[in-house]
This record gives sequence, C-alpha cells and structure tokens, in this order.
Amino acid sequence: MRLTDGGLETSLIFHQGLDLPDFAAFPLLDDDQGRAALRTYWAPYLELARGTGAHFLVDTVTWRANPDWGTRLGYDEAALREVNTEAVQFARELADQLPSASVNGVLGPRGDGYVVGHEMTVEGAQSYHRPQVAALAEAGADQVALLTVTYVAEAVGFVRAARDVGIPAVVSFTVETDGRLPGGVGLREAVEVVDHETDGSATGFMVNCAHPDHVAPALDDGDWVGRLVGFRGNASRMSHAQLDAAEELDAGDPDELGRAYAALLQRMPAVDVVGGCCGTDDRHVRAIAASVLEHGRTDD
Repeated sequence: MRLTDGGLETSLIFHQGLDLPDFAAFPLLDDDQGRAALRTYWAPYLELARGTGAHFLVDTVTWRANPDWGTRLGYDEAALREVNTEAVQFARELADQLPSASVNGVLGPRGDGYVVGHEMTVEGAQSYHRPQVAALAEAGADQVALLTVTYVAEAVGFVRAARDVGIPAVVSFTVETDGRLPGGVGLREAVEVVDHETDGSATGFMVNCAHPDHVAPALDDGDWVGRLVGFRGNASRMSHAQLDAAEELDAGDPDELGRAYAALLQRMPAVDVVGGCCGTDDRHVRAIAASVLEHGRTDD
C-alpha cells in the first residue's frame, strides 16, 4: 500500500495560520519562509513514512499552478513553468529522505474543483494542461495526477496531454454526496468514457475530496472498479457546497475515518494509494494507514 499526505491547503490555513489566496500553496516556494512552512507541514508525514516503511507519494504543491489561477496570482507563463519545476525539485528533496518514495506531479482543474464552472472541450483541456504536464515531466516527476476533476472532457484532455508528453497519468475525480461527479455523471460512466476515449492510457483512476460515505453509492460489481487505484478522502461528511461556505474546519474523527476507509476499500480491491484531502492531517493519515493495514491490505 502506498501512502500520501493529507489536506495540504486546509492544514496550512487552519493549523499553521497561513493565508493562501485562491487556495494556492505554490507561491510558498518563492521564499525561505514559505518553504519552511511547507517543511513543517511535511515533517510528520516523513516520520510516518519511515515508521510504516510504506512507499510514499510526495506531491508537488502545484494544484493551482495552471494558467487561469496563476494569472490571478500574478504568474505569467514563464513564472508558472519555473514554479512547477521548483515544486518538483522541492518534492524530490523530501522524497530523497525516505527509503521508498516517488514524486507525484499534481495538477488541478481549470475551474473551482467543487463545481464544473469553466467547461472545456477535450481538445481545449489537452491544450490547456499540456504545458504544466510537460513542465512537471521535464523537471523529473515520476507521474502526473489531475486531482478534483469535475467533468469527463477535462479528464480525457489531461490524459491525452500526458500521453503526448510520455509520462504516466492518474485521473482523480471528485464526487458529490450521491457518488456522482458535480456535473451529474456517474463515476462508472466517467471512468469508462475516459478509458474509451484514451485507449486506456491512464495508469488508473482515483477519487479525492469526498468522504468515504459519498463514494460508496457509486460502486457496483463491474470490472471498471478494478481501474480505481486510489482514494484520498475528506475528514468531513459535508457536501462541497457546505464545505465551501464553512468558516471553521470540520476535522471529523480520525479513527472513525480510518474505519470508513477500511470498509470502503473492501469494495475497491485495486486501490493501492491512500491518503487524505480537505480537513485531514497526519493524525487522519496515521489512522487510515493503521486501519487499512489491520484489515489485510499490505505494503508494496
């Protein structure tokens, strides 16, 4: 079983007291103080990785480092390419401290992540995400992953862009409380359409930014479930709309979340990547790791 970290942005905001305009963490790479904050965030996860011996996926802090969000924050094309490169280098420094780790080049949606918003065609998404995919790949990321995907066309375009560049790609959809993507498409349909439109080019699919209880309604006994290779859940059972409006962090119960993971993964037998998303921190990931391993999932 491979592990990831938890909710980077929510931890930085609510636990470390940082201001992250537009929920973007990548500007922290621009100065020593920001990098120190990121090292503080990562320290307990590095300790966890050493203690469990599990392979760890070290994410780049680039979920918002794409053209639309970058422009809002004052980054032009050249600056975005540079910060994506620096993010891989920073993640590699962390990964090199562990006995078994790899660098996961993270991309986020063009839109908000909770709603469909700025919907692109497949070709538009391919063109939009390709520069960031290329920057992460050229800097040495081991794979790229598009997180919090809300609609199918963006996922297809991203996978095609990664195929063009020649780097392994993972698509991570988010779902609402009913197990469907924010655009209304079922998780099964989303996975099957992306595979059909890309000739199965994606390494696999994940779900993130949803509580285990929200994913369960989407699962059935179809072969497509074997394409689900990871899950990074929220601590809270709130809907996306409720989380967006919340002024306080709902951290839930780490142990309860761990048990919910173990139950969910009984229905997702191909999953070999687990970690957290919004509202989770190292306590949650420790509980998740302990619970999953207790229920028979072993380290790779």
